[in-house]
Amino acid sequence: VQLQASGGGLVQAGGSLRLSCIASIRTFNDYTMGWFRQAPGKEREFVAAISWSGKSTYYADSVKGRFTISRDNAKNTVFLRMNSLKPEDTAVYYCAADHIYYSSSYYYADEYDFWGRGTLVTVSS
Repeated sequence: VQLQASGGGLVQAGGSLRLSCIASIRTFNDYTMGWFRQAPGKEREFVAAISWSGKSTYYADSVKGRFTISRDNAKNTVFLRMNSLKPEDTAVYYCAADHIYYSSSYYYADEYDFWGRGTLVTVSS
């Protein structure tokens, strides 16, 4: 399994970005997909997750209402649309994948075995 994230960059506060993550998984629609982020000097934290079907989505409180996770199973791709970006959103963003059966586990990085390299998002004030 390989995951490749893209779409990061430098944006002003209040701006938007859309991250993409393409997965080389034959049965992509069997996998829960998640986005995590890690800011300098901080631990990796949960951002958003989406169930295998795309019908259920989950967000960290800090991004709820501003970020939207979605997936296109036909293209083996998961997206993270980020609006109203804030300087505190600056981080390396990682996509992750795994078979996770309980939604309560979606929030934990340890539940995901497969990770992409990350894409840097920098929000200037």
